Order: sequence, then structure tokens, then C-alpha cells
Amino acid sequence: MAHSSLSTVLLLCLAMAASAQLSPTFYQTSCPNALSTIKAAVTAAVNKENRMGASLLRLHFHDCFVQGCDASVLLSSMEQNAFPNVMSLRGFEVIDSIKAKLETMCKQTVSCADILTVAARDSVVALGGPSWTVPLGRRDSTNANEAAANSDLPPPFFDLVNLTQSFGDKGFTVTDMVALSGAHTIGQA
Repeated sequence: MAHSSLSTVLLLCLAMAASAQLSPTFYQTSCPNALSTIKAAVTAAVNKENRMGASLLRLHFHDCFVQGCDASVLLSSMEQNAFPNVMSLRGFEVIDSIKAKLETMCKQTVSCADILTVAARDSVVALGGPSWTVPLGRRDSTNANEAAANSDLPPPFFDLVNLTQSFGDKGFTVTDMVALSGAHTIGQA
């Protein structure tokens, strides 16, 4: 049940960024070791600190919920300082480390948006959850939007009515909302 809900959560996040240009083989020739590099780094980070898996998944969710899965949450402190994010997002150093390593291997090739998406998937796998194919080829945003983060991300004090409305505004059902909210911790509160 938990694995099924988690799969649903992550597929919904990925669906927000889906387009005809995305492909699971996007980096096959331009950076063939990209996925194995991301997986190794995420596995090491999760093995070092188990909670990092949930943190990377949550970071991805908070990125996707604002402007789509575009890595805008990584750009500056703007989205990071939005009320629902302040003092609650972690894992930036894992993503930064992966990006730095990939830059030495394949300069200006792998987007941060794809790194964040694959890292979320790999963190779930590292904690014993399911795996799935990740469509790749996302473009990184060139701007962050604190106002959108404040208006789009549900704050921690929202009650059921407000949460249902917030998720509904994004096209999610109550079942989707429960799965996405529960996946923030991957069952590890």
C-alpha cells in the first residue's frame, strides 16, 4: 500500500513536467553516466543520513508545485525563503554536489531540474521503495518566484478544507493530496 501510494505521488510530480520532448534516454549519448552518478551520490547521502531521502523527495515536490519541475527552488533564496519553505527544505548540498560532479563529466549538459527529479526517485529506491522510469530533458528555470511559492505551496497550518482547495487548484484529487502529503516523509516522521 505504501509503495503504491508513493509511486502515485512521484508519478504525479513527474506528470507536472511531462511534455513530448522528454525521454528516459535523453542523456544516453551526451552524458551516459549521468544517471549512475546521481544514483551513487543519492545512495551515499541516504546511507549517511536516512532522512535525506525524504528531504530530497520533499525538495522535488516543493520545486514542482510552484512553477513546475524546473529547479527554480535551487536558484536563489527567493523560493527558499517563502513561508512554507523557510527553515524546512534540506538536501541542497546533495544536489549541488551532484551538479558539480556532472559538470566535470559533461559540462553544461545535465539540467538541475533533471538532477532533482532523478534524485527524488533514487532516494525512494534507496529507502526500499519502488523505482520507475523518469522522462528526462527538463530545462532549468532562469528565475525563482517567492510570491508564487507563498501563494501556491500549502503552509503547514492549513486545515483539510484549505489543503483540499490548494491541491484541487493544481488539479489533484483528495487521494492525490493524501499520497503527496504522506510522501514528504516516506513514512519516516
